[in-house]
Amino acid sequence: MRALLVIFLAAISFSCRTEKEYLVKFETKYGDMYAVLFDETPKHKENFVNLAQAGRFDSTDFHRVIKDFMIQGGDVFGKEGLPQEDWYTVPAEIKPGFIHEKGMIAAARMGNNVNPERRSSGSQFYIVQGKVYDRNELLVDMKLLSESFFKYMQLASNRELMEEYQRLYQSQEFETINQMMLATKSDLEAFYNINLEKNMTQQQIDSYTTVGGTPHLDNEYTVFGKLIQGLDVMEKIAEVETGPRDKPIDPVYMKVSVSQVSKSKITKDFGYEFGK
Repeated sequence: MRALLVIFLAAISFSCRTEKEYLVKFETKYGDMYAVLFDETPKHKENFVNLAQAGRFDSTDFHRVIKDFMIQGGDVFGKEGLPQEDWYTVPAEIKPGFIHEKGMIAAARMGNNVNPERRSSGSQFYIVQGKVYDRNELLVDMKLLSESFFKYMQLASNRELMEEYQRLYQSQEFETINQMMLATKSDLEAFYNINLEKNMTQQQIDSYTTVGGTPHLDNEYTVFGKLIQGLDVMEKIAEVETGPRDKPIDPVYMKVSVSQVSKSKITKDFGYEFGK
């Protein structure tokens, strides 16, 4: 029995080393990016692989670029001139713990007003850039904080606060204004009997205060992959000059390919640990 157990464990270990995974390669004029796709989002993974294998992503571009936010591309249907009735969607696969950390790949989609099921575009995706957040900035509901602050400073007893705000606004010291609002958080919570903090997991807090990302997109869009090499390329694309509708003035085209590579080789070559 002990010998059989040893053989069984050895077989499992060998299987894990030789099991293959799709490795995605994005080729651009700024360099190459490599990514893996998540098994937990099988419909998005299959759809992306099928498009890439058919070469349909090739010659699409990153048509929407917003620095400190994301780069979006992959408009296969627009490139091919398909009528809009043929622009299929993919059912949402929004999973707990799959957050918009820097380097994550997520599916673009139409807004909730016309897409309450949050179905994804059948081709368009974005790669998260985002930014690193201060802990207070991350955890505080800034919209509710600002609404409460504006009501609070208009009270006659807070005239000095109003005057300081007006001075900072005229000087366009907006970051200082944010810090001033954050400094009044406890007073505002006590005065209005409200809670100005967001509910966030420890994973979100750790990720967004170190690696960075776009936390306000969490639980709204399907995250289905991750860059494992080429973050510097993504950063270069995010820096390009853009015109109307955030479209790069000088197009950034891509070629996308997928290849099956053993998980052990991906870990060795890229340092990516599966299952973590």
